[in-house]
Amino acid sequence: MPHLSSLRLALAAAALTLPALAQSGIPAPIVPITPDPRLAAIHAAATHARTPSQVAISPDAKLLAWSIPDGDAVTLHLATLADATAKDRILTPDPASTCTNSYPVWSPDSQLLAFTSSCTAKTSAKDPQPQIFLWSRATNQIRQLTHLTGIFHQAAFSPDGESLAFLFVENASRSAGALAAMKPWSGVIGEDGIEVQRVYAVDVPSGLGNWISASSTLHVYEFTWSPDSRNIAYIAANTPGENNWWVARLYTQSVGFIPACDTSGPIHGCKIDGAPMGVPQVIFDPVTTHSAMHGLQLAVPRWSPDGKRIAFIGGLMSDQGSTGGDIWTVPASGGDPTDITPDIDGTPTFITWLTPDILAMAEDRRGHSLIAGWHVDRKSTGPAFDLGEVNITGGPIKMAISGGAENTVAIVKSGHDQAPEIFAGHPNEGLKQITHLNDTLKPPAHTESIEWTSPVAESGSEVFHVQGWLTYPTHYDPAKKYPLIVSVHGGPSASASAFYGGSDWAQLGYFVFAPNPRGSFGQGEAFTAANRKDFGYGDLRDILAGMDAVEQKVSIDKSREGLMGWSYGGFMTMFAVTQTHRFQAAVAGAGVSNWQSYYGENSIDQWMVPFFGATVYDDPAVYAKSSAINFIKNVTTPTLVVVGDRDGECPAPQSFEFWHALRAENVTTQLVVYPNEGHGFRDPAHSKDLEAREVAWFTKYMPAKDTPAK
Repeated sequence: MPHLSSLRLALAAAALTLPALAQSGIPAPIVPITPDPRLAAIHAAATHARTPSQVAISPDAKLLAWSIPDGDAVTLHLATLADATAKDRILTPDPASTCTNSYPVWSPDSQLLAFTSSCTAKTSAKDPQPQIFLWSRATNQIRQLTHLTGIFHQAAFSPDGESLAFLFVENASRSAGALAAMKPWSGVIGEDGIEVQRVYAVDVPSGLGNWISASSTLHVYEFTWSPDSRNIAYIAANTPGENNWWVARLYTQSVGFIPACDTSGPIHGCKIDGAPMGVPQVIFDPVTTHSAMHGLQLAVPRWSPDGKRIAFIGGLMSDQGSTGGDIWTVPASGGDPTDITPDIDGTPTFITWLTPDILAMAEDRRGHSLIAGWHVDRKSTGPAFDLGEVNITGGPIKMAISGGAENTVAIVKSGHDQAPEIFAGHPNEGLKQITHLNDTLKPPAHTESIEWTSPVAESGSEVFHVQGWLTYPTHYDPAKKYPLIVSVHGGPSASASAFYGGSDWAQLGYFVFAPNPRGSFGQGEAFTAANRKDFGYGDLRDILAGMDAVEQKVSIDKSREGLMGWSYGGFMTMFAVTQTHRFQAAVAGAGVSNWQSYYGENSIDQWMVPFFGATVYDDPAVYAKSSAINFIKNVTTPTLVVVGDRDGECPAPQSFEFWHALRAENVTTQLVVYPNEGHGFRDPAHSKDLEAREVAWFTKYMPAKDTPAK
């Protein structure tokens, strides 16, 4: 997204006195503040968890691969599943280099392990071009498979093992996702410099490759192979890709593969031997369907083993990658979709086929993570395994599970009181802990699940049973009163989950309350959709009712309650301080203050229609109803406003507009704009500075008191 042009115009007069800086186009660096000395002590004493990721169990369930950060490198580990005590092997093309080896993917016969490595000739000293390498189980040799320039991910072997396909942006100048920093405004807007992500495949024996998604104008988000390796199904939309995922369709296409070209040279001149690529066929369109999927989003496509149907997760989703909804199937030839999990109590987030009739799924249910089998035709669950109040990961997709023979699985499991470790085995026999990276770690604070009932609105809207997390101050003494910080997650289609760490606030003496109000995942699709056309109302009532429940449960100083959040949580922070004076201080990160102006400023406006029911041009009132700027005269809460200057999801002018209004109304406020940052901050110095400013803000406007509990 662009630099903060509105702010620059406002400061134009001052800029004239600094011509060199003004003409350089380089944002001025953030001048860091002096952090609270308690933070330095907390960080110095912290023993950080080592977090494994990208777990891949071999299809024969005998080997396990995963990656883990190791100083400046990321190492790829290989272990024998039957002997967890054996020393891990480290796979790397260059043992003498400090580089990143990650994203392991097994061939169907378990004989090859593909992985991404930066141990290659570097395009620059600071920016190595990763490539895909293959480790052979038979020879124990590693060879480089690709010679590409660009960004690629989500590699998958074809079922016959002959090809390796992946999503690829050739000559990419930035990540194609909405979270990355947007390019500064320049040129023909919406037409110049568009990154197009397509499916590319490489012939495993020869290393030759070519595109296998035919259209050069369709941006592909996810794909799956057909069981005969002759076709792919993929979720795609017209460019620009970061904006149109919310209106993406499901396509199938024959791949016409084997390639005959040299990938070390230009790839557009490749010729294809055998049948040519087919024309993309739309087999399902959420925009035109008359089913309950109308206007919703789809993700995680999976072609059934018998080739007859394709399963996907469909629902109301606010962000690509934050997946949740019901499980649907559609005939591989196209047709009406079938919801096979109607009225499920939780939120399926990941699926994979076990047999032509049974899907395995991961489910988020009121803070618990479940693994279950699901009978497709009977629309009923098979064995379900509740892993408890934990968070599970295993790959690039939310709550991904890696599966092997005999229904074995491998995951990374962590929780508020459990540092992340790899577990594997058969769920009904109990998963065995494979790694022992963090056995000595103990969380410095205790977190527990809390549930409450939402209040009834004047309109008589549905009452919900709501869940959230409460983290206690370190060394909590019920004879004393403590301040409370309410932290609202982004999305809204997401959830605050059980993750290890994040206890700095607790060590500073605060309770932290992380609610999952309506609009969140974890309680079925009706709960996720319950804040449609109602942003800031029902969800805020849920949060305030949760605070009431917390105050009844533990010793809270009601005169020291603060609110913070990022993205949707930033919007909720901005809106909440216009609706209640309950909070003594607030921090709004990357928020939205005016949905009407936001519609024309952001880079992802397609996401809004499913939530607001219409465009801002067709129904401006529904956007005005939830715009904090329209209630700005009600605010008295001191509010810190922070944002990245190239945020495309929640552009900086939204934060500028809120800060400007607060300042005009004589409300204590401060705006901090971080240069060259998108919606997700990448510079560690900025993240450190942001934490210091948040702590300083709450410390100043919620000062410590020696207040005994009554």
